[in-house]
Amino acid sequence: MVQQLTPDTAPELVYPESDGKPMADNTKQFRWIVTIKENLEILFASQSDVFIAGDLLWYPVEGNNKLCQAPDIMVVFGRPKADRGSYLQWKENNIAPQVVFEILSPSNTTKEMTNKLLFYQRYGVEEYYIYNPDTLELTGLLRSGDDLEIIEEMNGWVSPRLGVRFVLTPETLEIYRPDGQRFLTPVELDQVREKERQRAEQERQRAEQERQQKEAALQQLEQEQQRYQELLARLREKGIDPEKL
Repeated sequence: MVQQLTPDTAPELVYPESDGKPMADNTKQFRWIVTIKENLEILFASQSDVFIAGDLLWYPVEGNNKLCQAPDIMVVFGRPKADRGSYLQWKENNIAPQVVFEILSPSNTTKEMTNKLLFYQRYGVEEYYIYNPDTLELTGLLRSGDDLEIIEEMNGWVSPRLGVRFVLTPETLEIYRPDGQRFLTPVELDQVREKERQRAEQERQRAEQERQQKEAALQQLEQEQQRYQELLARLREKGIDPEKL
């Protein structure tokens, strides 16, 4: 006799939080993923409803735990910052990530990248950026209706959603925030913080030195005034009126 599972006894569908694939194949790819993801975190740190993640599995359809992708970086406007094991879209007000980045490595195949493009196109991504750090090629796609269409000129392109500007140089890709600050690696960010700390310390020392100089000048003035009063007192003791001198 075959026992059928009822809705009350059917096991809950599990959505794996890992696809078993590494986040990056090499140090260059990993550095770019971390740099873009962390700089976006900094850019939107004050906005509580912008969720940013790296290498997080995104499941767009409830009931299908085979249908998923893990963008190298994804940005979701309209969802709160919080830790997640995966992005289950139906539990996120059905909001799809609007912006995704993929950093290419030598192991990426044409078939794999084509499948990703079709996935992102079908499930609502608005902006899709692909960067190859080995060839310095940057490809951008922007949603137009149901399709993601190639952005013809990426050098100088400003993301409609992120507000960041992409600049291609002969050596690398540079990304600039709306305030003009360039995306920096964690090491560069630490160097900037250290320089700022040193500058602040030098300013503090200079202010302390100026305070001490002012105190010394004030003490010298008080001492001179005290000597002057003592001189006047001695003159008066000798019957000399200082006012008539």
